[in-house]
Amino acid sequence: MRYFWTFFWTFLLVEMLTYVVSSMSSVAFDFKSGAFVSVIVTILIIVGTTLIPNEPVQKHE
Repeated sequence: MRYFWTFFWTFLLVEMLTYVVSSMSSVAFDFKSGAFVSVIVTILIIVGTTLIPNEPVQKHE
């Protein structure tokens, strides 16, 4: 379920970013490119969270 929500929010945010950037640069909005980028960003987020250690850091005194 967390993968679905990760993709859902990434998809919405990347599509909004694509729309804003394309309108600011006077380029036609392309839905497919935003969807493609959102899939890649979702994969990077999931891979990044699996690489980050989950254990607490030990204090060195």
